[in-house]
Amino acid sequence: MVIPFTASLLDSLDDGPELLPLAGRVRRLELGEGAWLDLVPGWATASDALFERLVTDVPWQADRRTMYDRVVEVPRLVSSYGTGDVLPDPVLAAARDDLNDHYARRGAPDEQLFRRAGLCFYRTGDDSIAWHGDRVGSGLGRDTMVGVLSLGAPRTLAVRSRRTGRVDRFPLGHGDLLVMGGSCQRTHEHAIAKTKKAVAPRISVQFRPRWDEGVAARAAYAGAAPRA
Repeated sequence: MVIPFTASLLDSLDDGPELLPLAGRVRRLELGEGAWLDLVPGWATASDALFERLVTDVPWQADRRTMYDRVVEVPRLVSSYGTGDVLPDPVLAAARDDLNDHYARRGAPDEQLFRRAGLCFYRTGDDSIAWHGDRVGSGLGRDTMVGVLSLGAPRTLAVRSRRTGRVDRFPLGHGDLLVMGGSCQRTHEHAIAKTKKAVAPRISVQFRPRWDEGVAARAAYAGAAPRA
């Protein structure tokens, strides 16, 4: 698979990615109703090489979903890694471990720590994900966390309150980290909208808790439906 990608002026494909320490860099935004977001711009530095490896090494799949009375293609490529699976790059394993160490030190229960990962490949502005909340959290009726490492071209993640309809937008750039926590998956929805602008490819790496593996497998990419 050949995907055009313009390397960062600050990165070199000869350099390995580096994850900056999380301590002192995490900015928390309270959304209300018990929901929060943690933001770390530029967490993964020199990550062009990581992006290129994921493009070529991940076994990307084109998924299809039943939507109302017809079967539609999910507008992005996906790949999923369950508990105990080897992640497609050592940097992602290091990212998961750093996140778990950070949140465990801040009192997150073991059931909320990250055990699985899902990857989405947004090839062009036509690739997207509709408004949804992660069913692993919303369906179980308890707080959870979802960590998102964004690689490649910037795209905007929109977060909407289910109660008030308020929408906040967060441009996620190359190497940025966003963690959704608290009640976010139950009280809010999030989406990546299509865009007519010419945008380069983006990979989203989502870290999730274990919860129930059967539920998780069905829920990981359910955003193709109007509600997930």
